[in-house]
Parts: sequence; structure tokens; C-alpha cells
Amino acid sequence: MLPLISPSKAKEMVESGRARLVDIRESSEYAQEHVPGSRLVPLSVASSYAVKDADAPEKPVVYFCNSGRRTQNNAELLEKLAGGEAYQIEGGLTAWKQAGLPVERGSSVLPMFRQIQIGAGAAVLLGVVGSYFWHPMFWLTAFVGAGLMFAGITGFCGLALVLAKMPWNKDCGGSCPLKK
Repeated sequence: MLPLISPSKAKEMVESGRARLVDIRESSEYAQEHVPGSRLVPLSVASSYAVKDADAPEKPVVYFCNSGRRTQNNAELLEKLAGGEAYQIEGGLTAWKQAGLPVERGSSVLPMFRQIQIGAGAAVLLGVVGSYFWHPMFWLTAFVGAGLMFAGITGFCGLALVLAKMPWNKDCGGSCPLKK
């Protein structure tokens, strides 16, 4: 279990060079807002990235997510990735902001999962309402339902691929942390 530390204690440790701050949220969340100087290592790909500083591998890691729940639920994996001393910010980014600590704001693009929910919901609604006027439109609803089941079973989401090609998701102005 990762020991909890307050946001102010985490800030103090990072500013004094005694710790490294690691944000485990997804890149779309990081692009919306993040703690200055934090390093993005999304939980979904954390096993593939080095968490420790190459220059100072003994430096403790301080993890955080939005509320602290993701960090807590994945504490065992995160401890293993830290390979040494590690902590989590109690309350995550929400507590960091409530403490009045600095946050950098970026793009306001909705996270991909929410875009998928909106797109699938709109297609289902269109299929239901449209079938009232033209009966074959119910197939749109069946197609979306089948697509959601397929995505859930296989992990492949065709709608996510389409949405990723949309102009608002194409580029984050060179500030995409995973593209560095």
C-alpha cells in the first residue's frame, strides 16, 4: 500500500528535489490540466514506461490521479514500478487544487471515453427516434449495441478509431506528453 501524503508535503518534496511527481491519469486528462513539473505515465501503459529518474534512481516517486482512487486501486503495481520508495497524494489532483497549489490548464477536449459515450448515445437515440418515422432505422440501434458489445469483449473500438481522426483529437499543439 502506498503511504498517503498531503498535497503540500508532495509539493515541498518535489520543489526541494527529494521526489519525482508522477501523474497516472490518461493523456487527455493531463492535456486538460496538470501539475507543473509532473511527469505523465498513464496507468493504461505504465508497465511500459520507466517511472524512476535515470539521473537519480533513488529519488522517491509521488503518484497521483484525479481523486486518489485510481492510485489506491493500483497501488501494488505502482509500488512495483517505483522500484523503491513511493507515495500517493491523498485526494489526488482534486485535493491539490483545493489546497490552492498551482495547476496548468491546457486544451478542453473531452476524454475519448466520453466522446465515445456521446457518439454511441446519439446514434442509439437517432435509431430509436428515426425508426418511429422509418422502421429500418432500428438497425442503427442494433448496430451500435453490437459494436459496444464487441468493444467490451475484444477491447477494440472502431468508434474510438474514427473519433481519434477528428480534427479536435488530431493534435494537442505539440504539448502531448506521450509524443515527447
